[in-house]
Amino acid sequence: MTFSMFGRIAGVAAIALVVAGCSRDWKTDYANGIDPAVSRQWNVRQITVNVPEELTVSDANTWAPQVDIVWHGDPAGDRKLQVAELVEDGIEQGSAALRGPRPVNIGVTMQRFHSITPRVEANLQNSGVHDIRYVIQVFDARSGAALTQPEPIAADIAALVGDQAREARSQGITQKDEIVPHIARVTAGWLGIGPDVRNKFRRLGR
Repeated sequence: MTFSMFGRIAGVAAIALVVAGCSRDWKTDYANGIDPAVSRQWNVRQITVNVPEELTVSDANTWAPQVDIVWHGDPAGDRKLQVAELVEDGIEQGSAALRGPRPVNIGVTMQRFHSITPRVEANLQNSGVHDIRYVIQVFDARSGAALTQPEPIAADIAALVGDQAREARSQGITQKDEIVPHIARVTAGWLGIGPDVRNKFRRLGR
């Protein structure tokens, strides 16, 4: 084994120990789901995802950037815009079954979207979490009146890493394909039109 290879292995092992120190409980959760008798009267006309200016962003390919927005699933660009579009896609898919007579808009404010970096995906096994938090609210599309209280949503999901990630990518499955359907399921569950996917899990991560 060459010194450089030994150094790389030792470095990955050291980082794994650091990440292991960050083992914690993660969750998909919300406090107040919508009564389906109410939500099935809705028809979603517009979804607006706001990513506040004060949220910090990093493109650094490090192990655990200490910022709010980390996303490497698109080419380099406006990460806040990319995250907003991804979350909007998930909520649109999750609410698509609503075909009621009352037009509504959904407003979302991002709090955190901390996906794993390419370095984590390539080098670790059974570690890494896409840490996603936002607040969601429904409004009457005509009057603008709030129909729900602001609801904090935790949409954490265990990331594909290592061998699992390599296998997924070889089949054309991207990080978006992991995250968007998950947000859709969370949305449908919150709206009362899909299975309740709330859960907790323990995993190594930031």
